Amino acid sequence: MRLLLVEDDGMIGEAVLDQLRAAGYAVDWVRDGVMADTALGSQQYDLVLLDLGLPRRDGLDVLRGLRARRQRMPVLIATARDAVAERIAGLDAGADDYIVKPYDIDELLARIRALIRRSAGRAEPVYAYRNLSINPGTKEVLRDGEAVPLSAREWAILEALIARPGMILSRAQLEEKLFSWKDEISSNAVEVYIHGLRKKLGADLIQNVRGLGYLTPRE
Repeated sequence: MRLLLVEDDGMIGEAVLDQLRAAGYAVDWVRDGVMADTALGSQQYDLVLLDLGLPRRDGLDVLRGLRARRQRMPVLIATARDAVAERIAGLDAGADDYIVKPYDIDELLARIRALIRRSAGRAEPVYAYRNLSINPGTKEVLRDGEAVPLSAREWAILEALIARPGMILSRAQLEEKLFSWKDEISSNAVEVYIHGLRKKLGADLIQNVRGLGYLTPRE
């Protein structure tokens, strides 16, 4: 999953960036509202973590702009503005959730997981697909009841494909889920991770649609 972190405070941004990457997310970090607009216009994100008090363009304006463009990714406001009126304004402008600084990183990660889960149309925190049990909170996968260790990027591929069985994702779309702007991407990275997943979870788990990309079959 790829996230956009919009945060102008350098110390907070660095700390949150490290924690999000440690949790297995690909993250792009921008520090003002204009850069946020640029990023949102050029990249599809699974979630936006948005500060409000931004240079050059206020976070609420960024939020209103992306909703006006009918961009539907979840938006989690993370800000020091804790007045009830501020929270109401953010939610009414199109935010999906709100967390007040300083926040606990574990709570932040739980809110991110909940928003991504709901955006994929799932309510349950642990879900089943064929003979797999998948827990996004712990990133644990069980195959026939046995734990299967996955690398962070194998998990990212699995989560992207299994969230919507039957939907084809191209190699470029999967690369966008795996890598942030600063990451180097090898030409066969996606194929390597898919090979690893098939070896660990079953050869028929991920199907190749020639010339289009990959999918997990509908159950």
